[in-house]
Amino acid sequence: MFVTAAYAQSTPTEGAGSQGAAPAEVHTETGVAHEGGHGSGVFPPFDQSTFASQLLWLAITFGLFYILMAKVVLPRIGAILESRQETIARDLDDASRAKSEADAAVAAYEQELAAARAKANQIANTAREAAKAQAAAERTAIETELNGKIAAAEARIADIKVRALADVGTIAEETAGAVVEQLIGTRVPEAEIAAAVKASAK
Repeated sequence: MFVTAAYAQSTPTEGAGSQGAAPAEVHTETGVAHEGGHGSGVFPPFDQSTFASQLLWLAITFGLFYILMAKVVLPRIGAILESRQETIARDLDDASRAKSEADAAVAAYEQELAAARAKANQIANTAREAAKAQAAAERTAIETELNGKIAAAEARIADIKVRALADVGTIAEETAGAVVEQLIGTRVPEAEIAAAVKASAK
């Protein structure tokens, strides 16, 4: 075993008397047998005499490491990866469902918008046709009223013309009778004067 320098100092052995004692032995053991009486100076992992134990411990360590990886680490990693894969798949399904719902909502909105536009166009056409019909009815009513007023005015004008012509004949007969009476000094019968005025009018 390893010893310190103080322990290596000479000490009297048991049973030694005051007589000349043999010098104490100095222990210089290092725990490694020296072949050939001198140190080899080889790095321990490269020492051929320890290859068997190194291989044994390598196999034991590798086996323990393999068991640890196979029984503990890899199942946990697999469970984590499977959980993440399920989460990703669920998120993708949610995203796909949300996209489908959004597409359906957009299609419904576009359909409602098209229906609203068609209804608005129908209402506008109906209002335009109603306005046209109302304007045509009002125009017809105004034209009928104007035609009635024109016919009444023409009737009044014709009546006035007839009356004026009748008055003109009477005035002509009276004027002609007066003129003849002034010229010849005698009164001419009205029948003759009327016949003369009619003859001159023709």
